[in-house]
Order: sequence, then structure tokens, then C-alpha cells
Amino acid sequence: MTMSIGEVPRSFFPASAPASRRCSRGFSLTELCVTLGIIGTLSGFGASAFSLSSVGLASVQQDLDGALYQAFHQARAQGRNVQVALGAKSASSDVLPVAMPRNVHWGKLASVPLPPGMDKVVVADKTGEAHDRITVTPRHTTTATVWFLNDGHDVLCLRLGGHGQHQMLRWRAAKRTWGRA
Repeated sequence: MTMSIGEVPRSFFPASAPASRRCSRGFSLTELCVTLGIIGTLSGFGASAFSLSSVGLASVQQDLDGALYQAFHQARAQGRNVQVALGAKSASSDVLPVAMPRNVHWGKLASVPLPPGMDKVVVADKTGEAHDRITVTPRHTTTATVWFLNDGHDVLCLRLGGHGQHQMLRWRAAKRTWGRA
């Protein structure tokens, strides 16, 4: 019996198998269960890596950044001081409130070291409340220099420079390191 290249011998397929089942190959129930188990395990690790407790700190970080940006521009445009108040309930034209979620508190946790290159601060290190408001002047200067906020795990450090520069650093407890926020 001679066969050409690519031709499959007839004895390769059992005679009782229908033509539609010969070419289709599906997944067994065991393969499907193993795949779903692996996907479930990986998604469990991914969900545990993302801490929902730090969502409050992230929202304060975004609100502070936006309020400071607005305060610097508003102070320059109006020619008068503008305040950013953390935890303030109401706003006036010269006070920009930043809401503080229940799980976010003043101060740096005792177990967290100061950010690299930062001199030891006396009041803000212990309470975080060196100033409860940041006053921004039309000359782009500020009254507060450092704020610490924490959510019990992570810490947010806001450092304000002399000419409108501000830097937000974040202590990530899982990595045990400071990084830019």
C-alpha cells in the first residue's frame, strides 16, 4: 500500500468513532478543575497584595495634592493667602477643605523611620499636628513644612518647600521602605 505525504491511513481512526468526534479534542473535567483552581489561587494572592485599608490614605493623598495645586494658583490669582485644612467640614473662599476618612489619623507610627534625608522633627513626628492648616501665600510660600498621616499600616509624609514645591512620600509597610507617592 502506497501513501502520499500528508495522507492518514484508514486504520488510524477506529471504525466505530463518528466522523465529528474524530477531529475534535475537548477538555476533560479534571483539566477544567485544575485550571480553575490555579486561577482561584492566583487571584487570591493578588487580592491579598492589594490592601483595602490603604485606600483611605490614597484618597487623602490625591485630595491633598489637588487642594495644594488649587491653593497655589488661587493665592497667586487673588493676591491673598489661601488655606488648605485637613479634616475641615466646610469651606469658605479662602479655605480649601480636605476630607479625612475615619481610618486615617494624624502622626507617624512609632515603628516607621523618618524618610531618608529628613532632619528629626519634634512635634510632627509625634502627633503629626505641627499645623492643622497649610497657609499658601501669593508668593508661593507655605507655613507648614511637614505633615504625617497614617492608616495603621502605611504612612504618608507631606513635605513642603519654600517656593511652592511639595513632595509626598509614602511608607509602604509591606515593602518596609519609603517611596514617592
